Amino acid sequence: MVLMNKPDIEAARSFIAANARVIDRRRFERMFEDGAASPVRDAVAAYRNADGGFGNGLEPDCRAPGSQPGTVAVALRIMDEADAWDISLVTGACDWLASVEPTGGGTSFVEPTVDGWPHAPWWVPQPDQSPSPIATGMLTGTLHARGFAHPWLDRATDAMWTMIDGLAEPGPYDMLGVVAFLQYVPDRDRAKAAFGQISKVLLNPDVVALDPEAPGEVHSPLEYAPAPGWLARELFGTRVIDAHLDHLARSQRDDGGWTFNWLAWSPAAEREWRGFLTVDALRVLRANGRL
Repeated sequence: MVLMNKPDIEAARSFIAANARVIDRRRFERMFEDGAASPVRDAVAAYRNADGGFGNGLEPDCRAPGSQPGTVAVALRIMDEADAWDISLVTGACDWLASVEPTGGGTSFVEPTVDGWPHAPWWVPQPDQSPSPIATGMLTGTLHARGFAHPWLDRATDAMWTMIDGLAEPGPYDMLGVVAFLQYVPDRDRAKAAFGQISKVLLNPDVVALDPEAPGEVHSPLEYAPAPGWLARELFGTRVIDAHLDHLARSQRDDGGWTFNWLAWSPAAEREWRGFLTVDALRVLRANGRL
């Protein structure tokens, strides 16, 4: 494999045109070509179910048609980042989350409706359907970033505080949800205090790889601090962040796209993730002044 020396947006545009889903083509148009918001909104809505949730492969690792919390998180994230926020779609999604809300609030990681459908091996419902830090954190983070209000969000926020207070040995995915929540929850004093308590976890080598060349399924500091102003920026420091931005820029493949470091369990999922992550890499690089 030959890596490019610097990010090439024209090569990325060609890769997206040749390989990406409609939704990721619309994301690229909106975020990098002055495209309208409505095509992004419409592309997200195509994955919506009658119950108000989202499914149907919007999250590439879950091919099930039924609504899933992780898929709703992707739908909200796309509408937020592309500034294509649609109140009716978001309200319907929160209503669905309330309809499957576990004891204690928040949301589970995977709903049982995934059974019998193709999905990544880690998309497995927990026996007790307990609240999930990653799913609940990602959802609440986006909703708070938008200043959205919904009864489910109030209960999910309480659930996140409870989960953070009870963290024992959180993994990297748990921490992604925790950091997203703390970045945007309105109680800033409590958020900063909680971040101080969990900051040591973020420096655990099992959670984040400070070496940008670390092999395997590792997590970059950019996943926890993708842009200036994020809480974790000071924790990692400028030198580490710059090294990872350099690595991200160099990681564009010779076909114009970016790829990922976790298991490619399905050819369809691999292709769809690459389209999604190519747009995402460009977003992060631009947010950090690298485009």
